[in-house]
Amino acid sequence: MLTAENVKTYIESSLPCEHVLVEGDDGVHFHALIVSSEFKGKNVVQQHQLVYKSLGGRMKQEIHALSMKTLTPEQWTAASQ
Repeated sequence: MLTAENVKTYIESSLPCEHVLVEGDDGVHFHALIVSSEFKGKNVVQQHQLVYKSLGGRMKQEIHALSMKTLTPEQWTAASQ
């Protein structure tokens, strides 16, 4: 069964990230917060496409649903204050 830690590792191995938090305990439904400078200048759809690309075929084969919030480091800093 796929774990949230597996999903986190898959994302981090293909996408440079400053912070990744993945939650989910049923093995197919996950929620993620992803902070990456790669998101700068991209709209939300483009940011999510980068994450889907980092997961590759796993999105079709192993992960049933992934809800995510994507932020640039600047947005993350502002949200944290």
